[in-house]
Amino acid sequence: MDAPTFRTIIEPFRIHSVEPLRMTTPQHRREAVQEAGFNLFQVHAQDVLIDLLTDSGTGAMSRDQWAALQHGDESYAGSPSFYVFRDAVRELFPFEHVIPTHQGRAAERILFSVLGGPGRIVPNNTHFDTTRANVEHTGATAVDLVVPEAHDPASSWPFKGDMDVPALEALLHEHTDEVPLVMMTITNNSGGGQPVSLANLRRVREVCDRYGKPLFLDACRFAENAWLIREREPGWSGHDVTEIVHEIAALADGMTMSAKKDPMGNIGGWLAMDDDDLARRCRELLVLTEGFPTYGGLAGRDLEAVAQGLREVVHHDYLRYRVRSTAYLGESLLAAGIPVLQPVGGHAVYVDARAMLPHIPPLQYPGQAFAVALYEAGGVRSCEIGTVMFGRRPDGTEVPAALDLVRLAIPRRTYTQSHMDYVIEACRHVAAHADRLVGYRIVDEPPTLRHFTARFEPLE
Repeated sequence: MDAPTFRTIIEPFRIHSVEPLRMTTPQHRREAVQEAGFNLFQVHAQDVLIDLLTDSGTGAMSRDQWAALQHGDESYAGSPSFYVFRDAVRELFPFEHVIPTHQGRAAERILFSVLGGPGRIVPNNTHFDTTRANVEHTGATAVDLVVPEAHDPASSWPFKGDMDVPALEALLHEHTDEVPLVMMTITNNSGGGQPVSLANLRRVREVCDRYGKPLFLDACRFAENAWLIREREPGWSGHDVTEIVHEIAALADGMTMSAKKDPMGNIGGWLAMDDDDLARRCRELLVLTEGFPTYGGLAGRDLEAVAQGLREVVHHDYLRYRVRSTAYLGESLLAAGIPVLQPVGGHAVYVDARAMLPHIPPLQYPGQAFAVALYEAGGVRSCEIGTVMFGRRPDGTEVPAALDLVRLAIPRRTYTQSHMDYVIEACRHVAAHADRLVGYRIVDEPPTLRHFTARFEPLE
């Protein structure tokens, strides 16, 4: 008998403990989001039914991660938990210096505080929100150099996270002295969770070598990127994910990491590199702002949980389920006529709000309009990735972002397929009434990272 092929995606785990969801009504949700200034970041979590705001720190830890917490040693200096953590990082990313931080943006702040500054230019395939903010906070300029295919949401180009190598070379040729490093975000979160190919990383590495520039990875979703390389890049289909991660790491000089993503921690991060002098300067800032170099703002138990998560995230059964279940959501929305960024990436589905709501111009925030409507209709919290998040320049002027997307970020090992079926129904309901949605205006905003705390009101 031939081996059977099943269509149903099953979770490669059993549920050991559960937490209740609070069932709310549309009227309750309308009142809650209005009280929050129509900003979903400001809605109380207990008023959310399905929370797809972010996959950062929101996943479910495994049995073995919870057991690892009991091994946590809370010694201020030289805790054995640090060395367990350091060795787990080096098994995948064998950099000489591993500097723990309380989360990824702390690693970014330290790195760019040392290497940034007025007049500096930091190229990236696409900076995410905190990365860009930390670059610009130092007075440096963040430049996005993603491939042209990334600007077409409907394109099926397999590696829309790749960097535009000729554009990088042109930038380095013109501004050699002003560029302290080159960054690559894997997967490319702002660009729709799209992966970066090994071929592209090699070409970027060659350009960096030619101009004497270090290459750093923002590697928050490295395992998902490696799995998508395995699925999409010729020559890698039969390789182990760990081998692909080693290939990625070998092309870089260092990395920033939020351990709240692929390492499956609820908190944590790190900064790693081979450069001794840079590591010394970064540790000096770490001690000032995060903690001693062997805990870096984390409890020993957190270090142990992240170490165990790093072992689990490269398991093929997990990654196959993770990427396939995300694709299930995206394919179902497409089948319902809802435009989503294609091809679907690893951690999230991105609804193309600009295509879905053509009657709402970018400066009236179509992504915000869709996200609020989805919450009101079904209690599903999502995140605008568009003109609200990226439309404001450092000088305060506002321009449309390249894309207006709504990210449905799926927490790891948290929701079942029936939860995703409910999300699909909620999206279909909003899409059926899309012509009734109106734009928004901002009535109060901070000077940076405004999407976290701004307040909105709907336009008549």
